[in-house]
Amino acid sequence: MKNVDVLCVGHACYDLVFSVSHHPGADEKIVADSLLSCGGGPAANAAVCVSKLGLTSAFAGYLGHDLYGDKHLQELADVGVNTQFIVRGSSATPLSTVLVKPDGQRCLINYKGDTQVLAADAVDCALLSAKAMLFDGHEPFLSLALLEQARQRNTPTILDAGSLHQGTLALMHEVDYLVCSEKFAIQYAGNVQQALSELAGFAPVVVITLGEQGLIWQRGKEHGALPAYPITALDTTGAGDAFHGAFAAALALGLDWQALLRYASAAGALCCTQMGARLGLPGQQDHAAFL
Repeated sequence: MKNVDVLCVGHACYDLVFSVSHHPGADEKIVADSLLSCGGGPAANAAVCVSKLGLTSAFAGYLGHDLYGDKHLQELADVGVNTQFIVRGSSATPLSTVLVKPDGQRCLINYKGDTQVLAADAVDCALLSAKAMLFDGHEPFLSLALLEQARQRNTPTILDAGSLHQGTLALMHEVDYLVCSEKFAIQYAGNVQQALSELAGFAPVVVITLGEQGLIWQRGKEHGALPAYPITALDTTGAGDAFHGAFAAALALGLDWQALLRYASAAGALCCTQMGARLGLPGQQDHAAFL
């Protein structure tokens, strides 16, 4: 039996992050000030975050047999993420181009080509034991199979619901912790307070992250809010991934509820102080000092 603290399931891509003075308009050509290239994707970033925070993690998802897939696989291995549950194939590794302004605001272009979602039996995790499982909704068939395994083993499960799509719709009723973005909440119910109320009707714990406004949450009949840490943001790319990875890590560590929220919020805040999602994921020492 292979034991890890957190299994992260979902999307892996490769990010090309351009620093720009402003987001270009129609027919406008601009020159980037700098370029960062690194692996990305919500679940893959979360797995790296868990590992950098000093815990053990594994990633289950897809990477192509191409340059970007090879580079991403090596990046995961370099930080200690277990990569034995990654499926490789002939379809291209998904790419993301990110344009980041000086104030940290971003716009993204994603390309998946002909990459298809993995089948439910694409990965055999029967011999893997995790203290927590995190899903980003991008591999719904595999995720649903692993959610059944998690229920049988009483393993806590988390959904990173970044936006409303077929994958998050399939998983949102199945997890123990529904941790969603403000975008998801508005797409689902029109406003965050209404979303919190409705989502809490079927998810035992709901958290809605609100960027610089912090977060709101409901756990059973309890509810509350947590303000964001005051920081100077350079790049908000990956802040949600850091939050979700740290949230899952805190569950694996058995932290109490308020400490868990602070632990996850600190990781998200620290990610915003560096350029690039992957490069901004905090290490254990910096995270502990920030807390």
